[in-house]
This record gives sequence, structure tokens and C-alpha cells, in this order.
Amino acid sequence: MVIISLTICAILVVFIVPLTILFFIYLSNILLLIYQRNSEVKADPLSEVWDGARKTIASFWDIYARIWHGYELHGVENLPEGPGILVYYHGAIPIDYLYFLSRLFLWKKRLCLSVADHFVFRLPGLKLLLEVTGVMPGTREECLIALKNGHLVSISPGGVREALFSDESYQLMWGNRKGFAQVALDAKVPIIPMYTQNVREGYRMFKERRFFRQLYENTRLPFTPPYGGLPVKFRTYIGEPIPYDPNITTEELVEKRLHCSSLHNQVCKSNFLFSFQTKTAVQALISKHQTIPGSIWKALLERFDKRRK
Repeated sequence: MVIISLTICAILVVFIVPLTILFFIYLSNILLLIYQRNSEVKADPLSEVWDGARKTIASFWDIYARIWHGYELHGVENLPEGPGILVYYHGAIPIDYLYFLSRLFLWKKRLCLSVADHFVFRLPGLKLLLEVTGVMPGTREECLIALKNGHLVSISPGGVREALFSDESYQLMWGNRKGFAQVALDAKVPIIPMYTQNVREGYRMFKERRFFRQLYENTRLPFTPPYGGLPVKFRTYIGEPIPYDPNITTEELVEKRLHCSSLHNQVCKSNFLFSFQTKTAVQALISKHQTIPGSIWKALLERFDKRRK
């Protein structure tokens, strides 16, 4: 019984914070349902009618971010006044991204629509929360409409694969994903890189195993649970925008060792270079602001370091 009790306690300690975050997420959805019922709100979930509820939820998450992770947000001035695409590194749990959304709304009263993996929409009981916070499957058409309406749109090209199988080395796992670059080109908007320092020290995944990797590749479902939740320092850095530029020469592609089936195809060239520049920009933020390999101990000590890195 003692061994069983100790084992249960160890499991609870390892998973308690991720489970608490999940509880708070569902609590946020319940509060929105109460608001909707009491106020008899029937308006578009993205309309300003919901701003009061958004502010309440954003304030809660911002307080949590300040207390648990000493959260800081830097580089908001790099966000364009109009539309743009934010591209970021995906941690084991994208709680840092939720912190960013909350603070952006509190500081600028601005929504950033989020492209999420399809499995997110299979989770029961979160429909209203996803709609009010602007989470969408992210088809090309949806993204273009959002950008046309002046919204910021965010995406993590690494997605769930990066969340599950990247580690304290902070390796980007984008594969051949360049759809975000094509959308930016079609909408003629800039791409803005973003990264949160120590996100892998706060929450981690168990070391990759071939079985779990094959399971994910076959089902596209995240079966590996995250663990951790230590109160390490989180700082989100928003980099300088990469502007839309249709005038890309073949020589520029050759210099960057990019290849396309037809280098004379201007659309193809632009897509390759835009995606390459974005990946380079996100990697540069990681290299500048992150100790690699990540150290939980150092990330904890940074809570007491008042100097801005």
C-alpha cells in the first residue's frame, strides 16, 4: 500500500499542473456559457459584444501567467497595425501562447485568430471557447478571410508533431510545411516570428519512442501526455516582421540553397524564400534567447533575475 500510495503521489506531482491547466480551460468555457445565457448573447463570437467576457478570461490567465511563470511579453511594437501572420515554436503545452493571447487583448484589445490542429475540435465541451477566442482549423480560405478582415492570424508550422517530439534542444520540426508562406503571399501581408523562452523547461514530453511516433503518424492524435509545470521564467519575444516582397530573384534562391521544380516560377520562388526566411527568423530568436540544451534549474533561477535578456 505504501508503494502504491507513493506511486500515485509521484504521478499526481508530475501531471498535476497540466491537469490544472486543462481544468481552467474548461472552466473558461463554462464561464462563457454562463455569460451567454445570462446576457442572452446571440451575436457573432468574434464580435465586440463578447469583449467583456474576453477581458474577464484574459485577466484570469494573465494573473496566472504572472504568478506561476513571471510572464513577460516583449516586442509588441513589432506587430503591424493591420493584418499579418504570426509564426511560433510549439511547446509541449502551448500555455505560453495562451498567455500571449491574453496579454495582447488586455494591452491592445486585439484578437489574434489561431490555427489549431483538427484534434482540438474533437475535444468535447470547448466549442464556445474556441469560437470566442478565434481558434479555427485554418484552411487557406479561412485564413485569407481573416486577414482580409484585418486580423492577425497565428500558426505553428511544427504543430502537434513539434509539441510531442521536439525537446530541450528546441529543434524546429516543420518538415515541408510552407502553406503559411503561400497564404501570406496571397494576402500580401508580413510574417512575424515569435518564440517563448524556457517553454520546454516548463512542460516536457517523455523521450520519443518509436511506438508513440508511429502511433501519432498513423492517427494524428497526441497519445503522449505532457508533464511538469514547474514555475520557470517565461518570456515571449516577438521578432521584426518579414515584409511581403514579390520581387525575389533566382540568384537569391540559389544563394540560400533553395530549390524549386521551376526557379522561373515566381510564385514558387517567393513561397520558398518566405518560408525559409521565417524559419531562419524563429531559429534566430531561439538562438538569441534560449540556453541550449534547456536547463530547468537555470530557467527557475531566471525568476529571480531582473535583468532582461
